[in-house]
Amino acid sequence: MFEIRVITDPADADRVTAALSATFTTGPARQYPTRDGQRTRLYVTADHRPDHEPCPAPEAAYALAPSILSEMRWVTNTLATAECFTALERDYYLRKAALLDRIALMDEPAPPFGDATTAAEAAAVFLLDTDRDHLTRHLVERADKDARGYVRQQYALHATCVCDDLGEGPCYLPPGPEH
Repeated sequence: MFEIRVITDPADADRVTAALSATFTTGPARQYPTRDGQRTRLYVTADHRPDHEPCPAPEAAYALAPSILSEMRWVTNTLATAECFTALERDYYLRKAALLDRIALMDEPAPPFGDATTAAEAAAVFLLDTDRDHLTRHLVERADKDARGYVRQQYALHATCVCDDLGEGPCYLPPGPEH
């Protein structure tokens, strides 16, 4: 963590603060006039942004995923049993995007990519748009560059079983001897 001091024209203070927060993880900027009153002193506590791990490879992200047919059954059943015009939970959109990504991966050994890739990209962008308000700006920028990578990252985070003795939390693992 370090402190940044900038002396600038008062009209540029917001622009300078925004540029600093785009580059570093910053705290609130403290503004004071200079002794001559003509300029503004900005003090910002900053830190380097942590490097985020790259999005997991599909094999790692979907290692614990149920079969494609099982996921297809879950996605279609969830949609079929929902009332018309009902907003579905995020889990539905995550699992649908992951399913479409897995299908597209089978269709993508080499360009040109087909409709499966287009559908997977659209579902990934929809999930990202759903989550956008809850993400920091640099995570959104990263996810905008690779929406399907974002799906893999989110699926990998949620694919591990968090079942406990009380049965709380989401579980994406199929029932088996471990449960």
